[in-house]
Amino acid sequence: MTVEELKDACAALPGAQAVPYGPPSNILVYEVAGKKFAYFKTSTPEQWRFSLRVDAQRFIELTDMPGVKPARYMGRFHWVTIVEVARFPASYLAELVQDSYARAVAQLTRAQRAGIAG
Repeated sequence: MTVEELKDACAALPGAQAVPYGPPSNILVYEVAGKKFAYFKTSTPEQWRFSLRVDAQRFIELTDMPGVKPARYMGRFHWVTIVEVARFPASYLAELVQDSYARAVAQLTRAQRAGIAG
């Protein structure tokens, strides 16, 4: 899966929006009703590194894999950064994105969830 395909997969989720943050952050955030579920670094040298939230058990599993590290500043909240997106199977990345999205949706109010499903 390429970075563009991964960005398309994030944008295709119900209620998802892409929000670019300029300097000094230089990230492209995907969120649902204000809750972040994925982001891409948009500046060099870390351009197109991909971060998302996972559960505690998967956090340990993923950070033991080459090409994955705890996300800067967000690692304590079980966010991981995938350094090379192309190294992972498309189905696995899609599963990780879906799980992160579901975690963000679970934090929304009942009315917000109804509006997304709507």
